[in-house]
Amino acid sequence: MTRRSGNSESVDNYLKAILALGGPQESRVTIKALSVQLAVAPASVTNMLQKLAAAEKPLVHYERHGGVQLSKAGRKRALEIVRHHRLIETFLYRVLDYPLDEVHAEAERLEHFISERFEERIAAKLGHPTIDPHGHSIPSLEGDVAVTESILLADVMAAGTFRIHSVSDHDGDQLRRMEAHGIAPGARLRVRRPPSAAGFALSIGRSGKPFQLSRDAAEQVRLVKLPQA
Repeated sequence: MTRRSGNSESVDNYLKAILALGGPQESRVTIKALSVQLAVAPASVTNMLQKLAAAEKPLVHYERHGGVQLSKAGRKRALEIVRHHRLIETFLYRVLDYPLDEVHAEAERLEHFISERFEERIAAKLGHPTIDPHGHSIPSLEGDVAVTESILLADVMAAGTFRIHSVSDHDGDQLRRMEAHGIAPGARLRVRRPPSAAGFALSIGRSGKPFQLSRDAAEQVRLVKLPQA
């Protein structure tokens, strides 16, 4: 396997964070947002961005008071690491039977170290998947990422029926609790009534038992609206 240096791992984590925070529109990302996302002091974030922008092949476009965007080279590298991460998650879940709430942390450790040949073998073994176990798109070798129009469960204000598009992979404990209720990509979810201060009254499937989900947990679930029957 190819092992990156600790500095390279740090660079990869910055690029991934900028990619995630910028979203599909590739919006500029603030120092504050990166500082919170990476749990790094703002001064350290600024120092790293200046280095990435001053590289022979700049990985970011950085302006002191205007935030940061990925350069073409930076976006390519970020998508490569995201592809590694999501392929590893899928391999751990499908082939090695890892619990869903454990695959993210394991993939975070491994994503920096696999060779391109190893990546190709994983993809082939899995049948070249396009979605990881959490419902997130796996970037193609060319850097293409499928985008589906979805909304956060936390933003739903009325009763309705939805398909779960994806769930966040960043909080293993929360993911485990949601999985126990049947909250998983592809499942049919019904919001039974408008949300209250306590959270969301939900059920899974056509005749699932009602349960309550907190607003914090609802921030971790993305949905696609289903047409009315």
